[in-house]
Amino acid sequence: MKKSTFVATILGTIGGIFFALGMCMALIPEWNARQPGIVMGIIGAAVLLVMVLVWRKMENKAPMKLSGKTIGATLIGIIGALLFGVGMCLTMVWSHMIAGIIIGIIGIVVLLCLIPFIKGLK
Repeated sequence: MKKSTFVATILGTIGGIFFALGMCMALIPEWNARQPGIVMGIIGAAVLLVMVLVWRKMENKAPMKLSGKTIGATLIGIIGALLFGVGMCLTMVWSHMIAGIIIGIIGIVVLLCLIPFIKGLK
Protein backbone atom coordinates (compact mmCIF):
# COMPACT_ATOMS: atom_id res chain seq x y z
CA MET A 1 0.00 0.00 0.00
CA LYS A 2 1.30 3.40 -0.93
CA LYS A 3 1.91 5.93 1.80
CA SER A 4 -0.60 8.36 0.28
CA THR A 5 -3.31 5.71 0.20
CA PHE A 6 -2.66 4.79 3.83
CA VAL A 7 -2.80 8.43 4.95
CA ALA A 8 -6.01 8.98 2.96
CA THR A 9 -7.54 5.85 4.52
CA ILE A 10 -6.72 6.97 8.07
CA LEU A 11 -7.92 10.55 7.55
CA GLY A 12 -11.02 9.36 5.70
CA THR A 13 -11.92 6.98 8.51
CA ILE A 14 -11.44 9.61 11.21
CA GLY A 15 -13.34 12.26 9.25
CA GLY A 16 -16.16 9.85 8.40
CA ILE A 17 -16.59 8.76 12.00
CA PHE A 18 -16.65 12.34 13.28
CA PHE A 19 -19.08 13.41 10.56
CA ALA A 20 -21.44 10.45 11.04
CA LEU A 21 -21.43 10.69 14.84
CA GLY A 22 -21.96 14.45 14.66
CA MET A 23 -24.94 14.03 12.36
CA CYS A 24 -26.42 11.39 14.68
CA MET A 25 -25.91 13.66 17.68
CA ALA A 26 -27.55 16.56 15.88
CA LEU A 27 -30.47 14.68 14.37
CA ILE A 28 -31.51 12.19 17.07
CA PRO A 29 -33.63 14.23 19.52
CA GLU A 30 -33.33 11.67 22.31
CA TRP A 31 -29.61 12.38 22.59
CA ASN A 32 -30.13 16.11 23.35
CA ALA A 33 -26.80 16.93 21.73
CA ARG A 34 -27.71 19.15 18.79
CA GLN A 35 -25.06 21.86 19.30
CA PRO A 36 -22.12 19.49 20.00
CA GLY A 37 -23.30 17.32 17.11
CA ILE A 38 -23.15 20.21 14.67
CA VAL A 39 -19.65 21.09 15.87
CA MET A 40 -18.51 17.46 15.56
CA GLY A 41 -20.05 17.18 12.08
CA ILE A 42 -18.21 20.31 10.94
CA ILE A 43 -14.94 18.92 12.35
CA GLY A 44 -15.53 15.68 10.43
CA ALA A 45 -16.25 17.54 7.20
CA ALA A 46 -13.09 19.62 7.68
CA VAL A 47 -10.97 16.49 8.23
CA LEU A 48 -12.43 14.97 5.05
CA LEU A 49 -11.59 18.13 3.10
CA VAL A 50 -8.04 18.09 4.48
CA MET A 51 -7.81 14.42 3.50
CA VAL A 52 -8.56 15.25 -0.13
CA LEU A 53 -6.02 18.08 -0.17
CA VAL A 54 -3.30 15.98 1.51
CA TRP A 55 -3.90 13.01 -0.78
CA ARG A 56 -3.74 15.18 -3.91
CA LYS A 57 -0.51 16.79 -2.66
CA MET A 58 1.08 13.39 -1.89
CA GLU A 59 0.10 12.08 -5.34
CA ASN A 60 1.56 15.20 -7.00
CA LYS A 61 -1.76 16.00 -8.63
CA ALA A 62 -2.72 19.48 -9.74
CA PRO A 63 -5.15 21.41 -7.56
CA MET A 64 -8.79 20.85 -8.43
CA LYS A 65 -10.30 23.43 -10.76
CA LEU A 66 -13.88 24.52 -10.22
CA SER A 67 -15.81 24.22 -13.44
CA GLY A 68 -19.45 23.89 -14.35
CA LYS A 69 -19.00 20.14 -14.78
CA THR A 70 -17.45 19.75 -11.33
CA ILE A 71 -20.23 21.74 -9.67
CA GLY A 72 -22.87 19.83 -11.64
CA ALA A 73 -21.41 16.46 -10.67
CA THR A 74 -21.30 17.55 -7.03
CA LEU A 75 -24.93 18.65 -7.11
CA ILE A 76 -26.03 15.42 -8.80
CA GLY A 77 -24.17 13.42 -6.15
CA ILE A 78 -25.73 15.39 -3.30
CA ILE A 79 -29.24 15.08 -4.74
CA GLY A 80 -28.82 11.34 -5.34
CA ALA A 81 -27.47 10.71 -1.85
CA LEU A 82 -30.28 12.75 -0.27
CA LEU A 83 -32.95 10.90 -2.25
CA PHE A 84 -31.41 7.58 -1.31
CA GLY A 85 -31.28 8.59 2.37
CA VAL A 86 -34.85 9.87 2.37
CA GLY A 87 -35.98 6.58 0.85
CA MET A 88 -34.17 4.66 3.58
CA CYS A 89 -35.71 6.85 6.29
CA LEU A 90 -39.19 6.45 4.84
CA THR A 91 -38.77 2.69 4.81
CA MET A 92 -37.01 2.11 8.14
CA VAL A 93 -38.09 4.98 10.38
CA TRP A 94 -41.51 6.10 9.23
CA SER A 95 -42.84 2.75 7.92
CA HIS A 96 -43.77 4.01 4.46
CA MET A 97 -42.40 0.99 2.64
CA ILE A 98 -43.59 1.57 -0.93
CA ALA A 99 -42.79 5.31 -1.05
CA GLY A 100 -39.40 4.66 0.57
CA ILE A 101 -38.47 1.97 -1.93
CA ILE A 102 -39.51 4.13 -4.89
CA ILE A 103 -37.62 7.21 -3.67
CA GLY A 104 -34.58 5.07 -2.78
CA ILE A 105 -34.50 3.56 -6.27
CA ILE A 106 -34.76 7.05 -7.79
CA GLY A 107 -31.77 8.05 -5.64
CA ILE A 108 -29.79 5.04 -6.87
CA VAL A 109 -30.62 5.90 -10.49
CA VAL A 110 -29.52 9.51 -9.96
CA LEU A 111 -26.24 8.30 -8.46
CA LEU A 112 -25.75 5.90 -11.37
CA CYS A 113 -26.21 8.86 -13.73
CA LEU A 114 -22.96 10.25 -12.36
CA ILE A 115 -20.95 7.61 -14.21
CA PRO A 116 -21.82 8.71 -17.76
CA PHE A 117 -21.86 12.36 -16.64
CA ILE A 118 -18.28 12.19 -15.39
CA LYS A 119 -16.72 9.55 -17.67
CA GLY A 120 -18.85 10.16 -20.74
CA LEU A 121 -20.21 7.60 -23.19
CA LYS A 122 -18.09 6.08 -25.94
